[in-house]
Amino acid sequence: MPGPRTRYVPVMPLPALLSCFAATAPGTESLLRDELEALGISADDGSEPGGVEFSASHVQLATSLLWLRTATRVTVRQAVFHARTFGELERHAAKVTWTDVLAPGGAVHFRVTSKKSKLYHEDGIAERLERAASAAIARLECVRAPSAAEALESDVTQLPAVQRIIVRVMRDDVTLSADAAGALLYLRGYRQAVAKAPLRETLAATLLRASGWNPQLPLLDPMCGSGTIPIEAALMSRRMAPGRQRRFAAERWPGLAPAFAEARREAASGELPRAVASIVGQDRDAGAIAAAVANAERAGVATDITFAQAPISDVAREGGAGFVVTNPPYGARVGERNPLRDLYATLGAVMRERRGGWRLAMLSADRMLEGQLGMKVSEMLRTTNGGIPVRVVTTGEARR
Repeated sequence: MPGPRTRYVPVMPLPALLSCFAATAPGTESLLRDELEALGISADDGSEPGGVEFSASHVQLATSLLWLRTATRVTVRQAVFHARTFGELERHAAKVTWTDVLAPGGAVHFRVTSKKSKLYHEDGIAERLERAASAAIARLECVRAPSAAEALESDVTQLPAVQRIIVRVMRDDVTLSADAAGALLYLRGYRQAVAKAPLRETLAATLLRASGWNPQLPLLDPMCGSGTIPIEAALMSRRMAPGRQRRFAAERWPGLAPAFAEARREAASGELPRAVASIVGQDRDAGAIAAAVANAERAGVATDITFAQAPISDVAREGGAGFVVTNPPYGARVGERNPLRDLYATLGAVMRERRGGWRLAMLSADRMLEGQLGMKVSEMLRTTNGGIPVRVVTTGEARR
């Protein structure tokens, strides 16, 4: 069958103020809101589980993509309408200004979810939206398979070759949002070598922020794996934007390239030449340390971190104040639960005997293992790691 006839649609500039949504792991919304406010971006009143709404200028959108450490995705709302039939869907879709985010010869992927709606066939919804977009954009390639779309954005150091439109149908209300990021924001561009059960960069940043760590104080991760926590700490200490090495889908949107150039110049001008205090990553596995060193080099912070192959029992004695921030194995993924008792007991003993003035912050999925520390801990927040419920706990007082 011949495809839909392409109609000419003039390219109009994006609105000066964009309606945005930053997604994050459940339980970390307050940290994300604090990040936005620190960037001078006002979050909208209220929030919903898993994200924060905000309004942004073009430069603020670019700034949020470069700087948000705990967000997983940033989207820009395109349209909201009510549709109970495919005819209604097609009529509304024909009115969407697709040229805001799509260009001739480009590619688009519609990621559809439908719940409690008359229009429940997600592939059928995607097909109608593809037709509408193809009618407005010449030579548009429609990518249906999610895996194919992910492959087109897998190299985050390059502009993604596909634009994702997130379609949410809930109780017959249809919301279309353009993904401004491309690949998920935890992909910073530096981590290619990984150890077992790697910690996502966004969760490492969440742990660091929730811990209360101040870059003026030294930091140790005695189970650093491929180095994600020390690397994220070094980026924070040097005031380096986590997205400085990657590209974003919104850079292809009409009129937004200058905004990204301005945001990148501003970010680069504020970078510090070195970390303020010492940052150490330690792990007993030689392969993990090799991976951590390679990742730190790609991130541009290799000279800011000291990596060492050593077990927790070899942590050196050090006075003063500082932070031990780590993600120990939980028993659900790496190793069995009971053998980990000794690991947690050793960590607690090291904290008491060699880092008495230091504060411990860690991810925990097991209160029994926490108890092996022999130390009182306070819960800072609850979230998930790879589908596993986890808590950020510290040896300091909880702050609400």
